[in-house]
Amino acid sequence: MPRTRIWVGSNKPAAPAKSTVQSRATLLGAEPRNSGKPSRSREPKSESPSRVSAQQSQPEGWKAAVHRYVKLYNQAEIDRYAPPFEEIIRDEDHLHRFAQRLDRLREQELLRGVLPSRSETSAELIRISESSSRSEVVVLIELRIKRTIDHNGRTYQEERCDRERLWLSAEGDEYVISRIEPIVSERRPRYSSSDAILAAELMQEREATAGSQQQSIPYINYDVLPFFKHTRAGVRYRRDLAAAYADRWWNEPNPAYENFEVNCTNYVSQCLFAGSAPMNYTGKRDSGWWYRGFSGGRENWSYSWAVSNALKTYLSAPHSSALRATVVDSADQLALGDIITYDWSGDNRFQHSTVVTAFDAAGMPLVNANTVASRHRYWDYQDSYAWTEQTKYRFFHIADEF
Repeated sequence: MPRTRIWVGSNKPAAPAKSTVQSRATLLGAEPRNSGKPSRSREPKSESPSRVSAQQSQPEGWKAAVHRYVKLYNQAEIDRYAPPFEEIIRDEDHLHRFAQRLDRLREQELLRGVLPSRSETSAELIRISESSSRSEVVVLIELRIKRTIDHNGRTYQEERCDRERLWLSAEGDEYVISRIEPIVSERRPRYSSSDAILAAELMQEREATAGSQQQSIPYINYDVLPFFKHTRAGVRYRRDLAAAYADRWWNEPNPAYENFEVNCTNYVSQCLFAGSAPMNYTGKRDSGWWYRGFSGGRENWSYSWAVSNALKTYLSAPHSSALRATVVDSADQLALGDIITYDWSGDNRFQHSTVVTAFDAAGMPLVNANTVASRHRYWDYQDSYAWTEQTKYRFFHIADEF
């Protein structure tokens, strides 16, 4: 199935002399499939370079509108001002939502002293649905953003993958985007609300007596860590290994583990385990922190391994052994390999988890996450549509030794 690359470039006009601001946008095209299933197309095997170049320079039909959207989106990642989206977007609600997001990011970056010097955005067409007349098209795209940040003499890169659903309509010979729906996966719980609430309540009751029980030897997936040897005490948390694991698997699943639809806490738990945090195996999903995998038609892991609110509850409780943490007051008290959980609506139901993998020039955490794959993203997540004025954070400093 052919996939077309379209490269476009633009420069920010008012960049400081010390840095060159660049942007590059790419559109990866895919032909529609009738199955309705996600599709990722491959490069054509027999197309000549000249034909590919012609396709790249002249996107047609609805792809031209998507190409224009990706280019404007990429420029906004540099300027932090809304580009002239009105030329192709008719969704007033999304234009307002996008402008609000840029306003808070522009203010945040001014306060931090951050200067984005380069941005690259590619958009892969994941799913395409066209009407029989092709007057209406619905496209699920994945936007992959890579930004180079200059901060007080230091440079680092941040990356993230966002998904959006675009509705396109024909207006004469051209297409416009009539509606945009960001796919805000960070807000979605892995299990139903009632299951998560029950798990949290049961865990709170049982953790009160967990400290007096002998630490159990965990059942683990030895394909994940074949040379793992359990010891009862004196295990040092390898923060460097946790961060290295996070950077290795931030944008693809480790096949040694189950990959969940909402994978953020599963990913964070894997990072903790890669840093030698010992599991607390109880064999009960509503207590401990453990993973065995999927077997016999049964999910064999604790809620705290896979559900952000349950992990928050587990780390907040006191433990005399196994994985444990201290709740700290602010993000600047965190170290490499520490954990942040996010409550978007301020109702004490935490829905997202991240792991600290780097720091900016001011010593503030940069985090990795999964579900919405992110690498070295600024910790407060104000660049996410999940963020609200009511957002609360819980900061966990993982113990140096278990």
